[in-house]
Amino acid sequence: MNSLKVSDYMQLRPIKLTADMPVATAVDRLLKSGHIGAPVVDDSDTLIGWISEQDCLASLLESSYYCEEVAIVEDLMRSDVLTVRVEDGIIELAQQMLGVKPKVYPVIDEEGLLVGIISRRDVLKAMDKQQQACYKNAANN
Repeated sequence: MNSLKVSDYMQLRPIKLTADMPVATAVDRLLKSGHIGAPVVDDSDTLIGWISEQDCLASLLESSYYCEEVAIVEDLMRSDVLTVRVEDGIIELAQQMLGVKPKVYPVIDEEGLLVGIISRRDVLKAMDKQQQACYKNAANN
């Protein structure tokens, strides 16, 4: 099971948000995609932050109260983002996810460029697939 890699189970086409994007636009993209958060990238796809549904709630409350848009993604995003790399192992990531860590991690390459995302569900699928293969092998022996 140690051979399971992030690169084999990550989502290759995550939605990407930009720092200058209005929060309302970011929320719309999150809702349409079904994601609970999204990476924020610069013009060269370098990861510069992360914004979640939770990060957007206060801004939406304020903008609905005043009936005007009050924030851009940069105002709300977290810039201290926990990331994983394509070559990282699924088992180590699963162990990280047992704590109060994020439910979704951006996946970056050696240069810090965003190449995908991986969620708890992706990790669970990877581990379940491996577990099913173990059961099958045990049954055949």
